[in-house]
Amino acid sequence: MLEKMIFGRYIPGNSFVHRLDPRAKLSFVFLFIIAVFLANTAMTYAILVGFTLLVIFSSRIRLYFLINGLKPILFLIIFTLLMHLFFTKGGVLLFEWKFIKVYEEGLRQGIFISIRFLVLVLMTSVLTLTTSPISITDGMEDLLGPFKRFKLPVHELALMMSISLRFIPTLMDETDKIVKAQLARGSDISTGSIKQRIRAVIPLLVPLFVSAFKRAEDLAVAMEVRGYRGGEGRTRYRQLKWHWRDTMVMALFVVLVAILLLLRG
Repeated sequence: MLEKMIFGRYIPGNSFVHRLDPRAKLSFVFLFIIAVFLANTAMTYAILVGFTLLVIFSSRIRLYFLINGLKPILFLIIFTLLMHLFFTKGGVLLFEWKFIKVYEEGLRQGIFISIRFLVLVLMTSVLTLTTSPISITDGMEDLLGPFKRFKLPVHELALMMSISLRFIPTLMDETDKIVKAQLARGSDISTGSIKQRIRAVIPLLVPLFVSAFKRAEDLAVAMEVRGYRGGEGRTRYRQLKWHWRDTMVMALFVVLVAILLLLRG
C-alpha cells in the first residue's frame, strides 16, 4: 500500500493543469482551502465535489489512480465520519442499538466534514502530481518575495518545503522496502497484541531513520559540491510567465466563491 501513496509525487504531462503557472496553482490551492469552509449545505458541497472533479479531469489524471493512492489516509476519513455519527447529537434519531445512537445532525456533519477533508486532499494531491518540485520552489519563492523586506529567508524556506514534499514518496518507498525485507526474515507486524505490534515496528524505524539521515547528508554534500550558497545573487534558468489561462483559473475561483456565498444556508 505504501508504494501506491501519491502525495508528493510528480507525474509529467501536458494537460491544462500541467501548463499552469506554479504561482497560479499555489495561490489557487491556498485560497481553495479557505473557500472550502464556506460550504455548509448539500448544494454547496455538491458544487465543491463537482469543481474538484473538473480540476482532476483537466489534469488528465485518472480518478481511480488518485483514489487508489489515497488509501493510506482513508482510515482518517472513516474515523472522522464515525466520530460525528456517534458523538454529534441533534435532529431526528435515525438509529439506536444499545448505547449507540445515530442522529440526523451527526450523519449530516459526518458526511460534510468527510467530503471537505476528501476534496482538500484531492486538490493538494493534484498540485503535487502536476507540478515539479523545482516549479513549486520557484512559485513559493516568488509569492513570498515581498517578505524579503522583513529579512525573511524566502528562498531557503521555499527550498525546504520543496525538499520535504519530494522526500515524502522517497521515504514511503524506503519504508516499503524495509517492511518487505523484515517480512522476508519472518517478522510479522500485522498480527498480535498492540504491545507486540509496537515492538515489531521498532526494527522498521531504526533503519528508516538511518536511511533518511543518510539521504539528507548526501543531498547536503551534493548541494555544497555544486556551489550552493543560498538564494542571494542566484538566477533562474526557467523564468515564470503568467498567461491568460492563469488569469482564467483565478477568475473561475472568484466565480466559485461567489456561488458558494450565494448558496450558503
